[in-house]
Order: sequence, then structure tokens, then C-alpha cells
Amino acid sequence: QVQLQESGPGLVKPSQTLSLTCTVSGGSITTSYYAWSWIRQPPGKGLEWMGVIGYGGSTYRNPSLKSLTSISRDTSKNQFSLQLSSVTPEDTAVYYCKALAIEQWGQGTQVTVSS
Repeated sequence: QVQLQESGPGLVKPSQTLSLTCTVSGGSITTSYYAWSWIRQPPGKGLEWMGVIGYGGSTYRNPSLKSLTSISRDTSKNQFSLQLSSVTPEDTAVYYCKALAIEQWGQGTQVTVSS
């Protein structure tokens, strides 16, 4: 069974870059037709899709966040990552990674942006 686990700092200062990693177990991120996504949920708000990286390494980011986000992967570690630059308190959220093909979510990681 594929499992996903997010990791990263729980607290980030405004204007810094947030880096999160999703470690995948039970399956390979290069499995054909799989895509791996980042999604967040600010407190009291709905889910916001941030971007996706495909099994071949291609990426697509939410146009509203594109200039601030970067998604990458490390196939040797079976991980994919999100970087969000110039964070503000509005980026405070629970961040999730998800395997789209099988609708499998990580447990989520809380990120708070505060000085």
C-alpha cells in the first residue's frame, strides 16, 4: 500500500522560503501514470491545490501561485518536494501531499508563518 508522509518546518518567518518534502513508501514516484500533488488548507478555509509533478518529472503549478512555487523530486529517495517563496502569514495552513491516481493522502503537516 502506498503511503505518503510530509515533513518540514512547523514554523517559518515571513519572507522566508518554505520547503516541504513528501516521502513515498510502498510504491515508486516514477510509476507510470502516477502524479503527485501538493494541496493546502488554511485555517477555516477550503482546500487549495498548489501543483503536481508527474511520473516523468513534468510539473504543473496553480497559476495563482506559479511565481512563488517550485515542485521537484528526488527519485533516489522516492521523494517529491514543494518550495514556496516569500511566505506571508496567509500561507499558514496544513499542507498535504497526495497520490492522485489512487487518491492517497499524507497525514498533513501544519505550517505556521509568523515572526
